[in-house]
Amino acid sequence: MLQKFNPKNANIVIHVGGKLLPRSEAKVSVFDSSVQGGDAVWEGLRVYKGGVFCLSRHLDRLEASAHALAFAHIPTKEEVKKAIFETLHANGMTDETHIRLTLTRGEKVTSAMDPRVNTGSSCLIVLAEWKPLVYDNATGIRVITSSQRRNNPQFLDSKIHHNNLLNNILAKIQANVAGVDAALMLDHNGFVAELNDINLFMVKDGSVYTPFADACLHGITRGLVIEICEELNIPVSERNLSLTEFYNADEVFGCGTMGELTPIVEMDGRKIINRSGKKIALKIHEHFQTLIPTYSERIII
Repeated sequence: MLQKFNPKNANIVIHVGGKLLPRSEAKVSVFDSSVQGGDAVWEGLRVYKGGVFCLSRHLDRLEASAHALAFAHIPTKEEVKKAIFETLHANGMTDETHIRLTLTRGEKVTSAMDPRVNTGSSCLIVLAEWKPLVYDNATGIRVITSSQRRNNPQFLDSKIHHNNLLNNILAKIQANVAGVDAALMLDHNGFVAELNDINLFMVKDGSVYTPFADACLHGITRGLVIEICEELNIPVSERNLSLTEFYNADEVFGCGTMGELTPIVEMDGRKIINRSGKKIALKIHEHFQTLIPTYSERIII
């Protein structure tokens, strides 16, 4: 599932540090904290038919991540919304759009790890691109288990949605070498955590299970899936889950802003065989689709 350049994105404008700039001029300083140490937080947003999906939830998580990293200046949610809406309006984007929202600690006065050498102002980046859903939800994806473990709170808390993504990138490289779509990452105890880019769920005997959000991102879509299951009276629980349980599940699916709900059809060469004949994942996804208008915040300029 290699993402490709969309010619429509050749002339987009990008919001960087309070200014709307053409793609060719949208840059940060070599002294910016994101360059110096990956010292930034981010969110991925999706635009559907004139609205930004789950915007408030994403902005809450962005703010919480920046606060956990002790950023000196965190823009208000209204300031971030204004920058997002201005960017979408400038590009004429109202649908089929993915936004990479980044907040860096800002520029340093000299190259250093110490946040005290930062100038004090953070840098907000709103990168909006014309982009379809990343995964093909009709055919599903194939995954392998990576040898790269997912962080947990004793190393770097995954509840901070930070820009240090090297462990995920190393896992993705392994998936690329294996010729599959994504890599499954385990926690330090060998339990399933998530894929390198999205959360994981499995269905067995009519119940839905997902790993604890300890060594995985507490995803926005993940939370919605749990809420949907409760609304539809589908048993759902969080617990430690082994690879063997996933291999023998009736259904396995991933979820995230970039791909909604994505069926996983093969794990480490094992086909996922739905012995129950039920299509619970499809039922959840269909209900998810009905919620998009309700959970999308209208773009206002």
